[in-house]
Amino acid sequence: MLTPIIILLILIFPLSVAFVISKFTGRKLDIHKFSCWGLGVAFIYFFIGHLVQTDGMVDMLPVWMPMRLELVYLTGVLELAIGIAFFIPKYQQLAAKLAIVVFVAFFPANIYAALNSVGLGGHQWGPVYLLIRAPLQLVLIAWAYYMCLKSSNKSTQATAIASADRSDIQTR
Repeated sequence: MLTPIIILLILIFPLSVAFVISKFTGRKLDIHKFSCWGLGVAFIYFFIGHLVQTDGMVDMLPVWMPMRLELVYLTGVLELAIGIAFFIPKYQQLAAKLAIVVFVAFFPANIYAALNSVGLGGHQWGPVYLLIRAPLQLVLIAWAYYMCLKSSNKSTQATAIASADRSDIQTR
């Protein structure tokens, strides 16, 4: 049952460290950047889970699903790609959108695993695990949207406004 706590700690760690450093140095905190980094590290953690807990991940999928092992590896590679993209400013918006899609698309596997008491990361608790997993999914989706996607739009708009203001001042 430690997995959700680990995920939350990974998620907030870069932003927390950056916050402390900004307080000591007096530099402005780039919330968007470090929020994306946290989600990027989380996705790399998810990828590692696909490699280390492959059999458990396969068990999270219904037996009627074809190529379950290959699907686990493929989704792990997708999570690695998303994780890396969160560290590249040019791809952070795309990574945030893909992260939200992944969180929604993969959640049925968590439901299946909980209903079938799969022995991986809390799913062995049965349906009660969904009382923890569902809110965690909502937190991850909200983090991707508000901290990585929406905050990126605000900083892009602020940059555009600042550029327009500078050009307006120069023309006067």
